[in-house]
Amino acid sequence: MERFEVKVEILKNGKGLQLPCYQTNGASGIDLYAANTESIILKKKESALIPTGLKMEIPDGYELQIRPRSGLALKEQISILNSPGTVDSDYRGEIKIILINLSNKDFTVKRGMRIAQGIFQKVERANFIIVNKVNETKRGKGGFGHTGN
Repeated sequence: MERFEVKVEILKNGKGLQLPCYQTNGASGIDLYAANTESIILKKKESALIPTGLKMEIPDGYELQIRPRSGLALKEQISILNSPGTVDSDYRGEIKIILINLSNKDFTVKRGMRIAQGIFQKVERANFIIVNKVNETKRGKGGFGHTGN
């Protein structure tokens, strides 16, 4: 598995928290932790921006995708509103997570709680070429659900 360096700045609200890490040798995502100074009540059907206390220098040619944690999704119906979220390589602000409570009960986001996972992904950039007409395919204009269930 390819490894590369990511420089991480720990902000004041991130001091004392676990650094992002892979929980197992086969894990593709790093755990990200809540760096709120006080507990945040996520009311049912509401969302909130949760700080991680981290800034990252993501290498050019990569993005950090922010994805829900499966345990929170299954047990608590907590997800990420813009999943997957994208942190671009030129972003230098604090990484924050948009959590949404899809359940019918309030959920408390406590400091240090694992709230999301981050996956580094290579990014390709496209050059756009204007043409008079794109090639036809068998699928054609068939959109959502056109192939059946």
